[in-house]
Amino acid sequence: FKRYERRRSLIPAHNPPCINAKEGDTVRIAECRPISKTVSFVVVEKLEEA
Repeated sequence: FKRYERRRSLIPAHNPPCINAKEGDTVRIAECRPISKTVSFVVVEKLEEA
C-alpha cells in the first residue's frame, strides 16, 4: 500500500508585515527565540494563498 499521511497543525507564529499572510494561507514557519509566552515561531514564506 502506498499511503501518505497529511499533517496539519495550528502553531502560534509571528506574522511579519513584509509577508502579511492572511487567515487560511499555507505558510512555512521557522523556529526562533521566544517572542511572547506562546510564540516561538516566525512565518518565513507564503506557500499558497487562501
